[in-house]
Amino acid sequence: MVDSTRPLPDAWWRDAVIYQVYPRSWADSDGDGIGDLPGITSHLDHLAALGVDAVWLSPFYTSPQNDAGYDVADYRNVDPLFGTLADFDALTDRAHELGLRVIVDLVPNHSSSEHAWFRAALDAEPGSPERARYIFRDGRGDDGEFPPNNWQSTFGGPAWTRTEKADGTPGQWYLHLFDPTQPDFDWNNPEVQEEFRSILRFWLDRGVDGFRIDVAHGLHKEAGLPDAPAEYDIATHATSVQPMWDKPEVHEVYRDWRRLVDEYRVEGEDADRILVAEAWVVPDDSLAKYVRPDELHQSFNFGYLMTPWTQRHQRESITNALAATAAVGAPQTWVLSNHDVPRHASRLSYDIDRPTRILGIGPDDPQPDATVGLRRARAATAVMLALPGSAYLYQGEELGLPEATTLPDDVRQDPTFARTHGEDVGRDGCRVPVPWHADQPAFGFNTTGKSWLPQPEVYGDLAPNRQDGVAGSTLEFYRRVLATRRRYGLGCGELHWQDLGEDVLAFTITADGGRRVQVVTNFGDTSIDLPHGELLVVSGSLDGHRLPTDTTAWVAPG
Repeated sequence: MVDSTRPLPDAWWRDAVIYQVYPRSWADSDGDGIGDLPGITSHLDHLAALGVDAVWLSPFYTSPQNDAGYDVADYRNVDPLFGTLADFDALTDRAHELGLRVIVDLVPNHSSSEHAWFRAALDAEPGSPERARYIFRDGRGDDGEFPPNNWQSTFGGPAWTRTEKADGTPGQWYLHLFDPTQPDFDWNNPEVQEEFRSILRFWLDRGVDGFRIDVAHGLHKEAGLPDAPAEYDIATHATSVQPMWDKPEVHEVYRDWRRLVDEYRVEGEDADRILVAEAWVVPDDSLAKYVRPDELHQSFNFGYLMTPWTQRHQRESITNALAATAAVGAPQTWVLSNHDVPRHASRLSYDIDRPTRILGIGPDDPQPDATVGLRRARAATAVMLALPGSAYLYQGEELGLPEATTLPDDVRQDPTFARTHGEDVGRDGCRVPVPWHADQPAFGFNTTGKSWLPQPEVYGDLAPNRQDGVAGSTLEFYRRVLATRRRYGLGCGELHWQDLGEDVLAFTITADGGRRVQVVTNFGDTSIDLPHGELLVVSGSLDGHRLPTDTTAWVAPG
């Protein structure tokens, strides 16, 4: 077995570009309005042509779909909504034929309330082995009528739900940091630990190349489950201040998992199976602990995703992030959009300070400026894909898809919308099915025209058949950026800052062989001179030989 504490310096994941597919919204092969695994397989050639290295699939497991599959009832099977295990095997085989690795989602913080273990727990008595797999507690108050503590659900409302005894009287409470249909596991329980080792092996044996770990910072809670602080700001306070997040014990879980996945490494081959953390953790050095040499391979840099679009904020965020992971010998992992936040083609149109939370955008909110948003999104993408490390793309961003901001209330399905009574419209706006062909039903999502969420009309204009081969289109821009990144080896390069003025973000990346690429982004109101050299990439139109506002250029110095 290969020593995991000495990762290969050229291991594939250190500079990989990985593309997230949200299965229900990618492509629908059977016309029921919901995407599926055969639909994904049918469009994998799009990803190969785009130039990414791997595909990450959001959950497709058996689930009642109360939270779009992040409420898992059976971790070893495919929900009939999406297909079968045979369909998954066919998808994996086709991806590997195309040179694409396959990452699957793993949801270890909680299960569905329909999971066999939780059904058994509800039928069992307090103190039973069945209840010990989850976090059940007696309530406070004379009759246990109050929740065990003051914790709030991430989706809004209390993080506790009270059970009912067989005789109909109130019973214990159970913890759910998300929806009541998503009860939290107790990760102090050896049975829970062994179950997830078995789940990891099940999918590794089917040929997956890694796992994205949902709520990776939440598995262990502070002993005694104390009340959370009354005042807390996720943007400025260390995540570990909260008793439910970022506890030291989670790191032993990931050391154990790292040893397990390293059993699947092959000496002499660049075939690592990787573990990727979804960990909303601050500050940067706390997040870096998740990617120490004997733990996880990658952890999404959500601090970067939340960084305001200013030169000062961007440079500070990138500098701190690179320093934090360099201290543990790990690459950084960059991301701008995913299934939980508004698309950056809309989000970046707003001039705001660092948000404490990124809320959904609804029809009653100030609407994004589509032109400004896309211009900044392309410029931000050109910055991100030049940075050392790995990067993740979210489905449809290569088409320039904006957030769907005008969805009516009666079609929304995100539990956040209901649990906050509409205060947060939720995440449906970034989950709308992607278009494939402007002149087909549901813009080519299927042949019937059904769609589980309505697609904005503008999606038709952004379909691949309207952009393929069109100079200046967002699709062709992404293809060029990814090809140039690969050709110059930018993901494995070294960053050196340049000072070209307070409104200009500028750095050079020095890659293997001494080749250099200069990256310049103009945040000012007036155009600036382009650096001398060969223009490799530009995120928008030039102003003669000058770089306009909100535009990024890559130049090979002459």
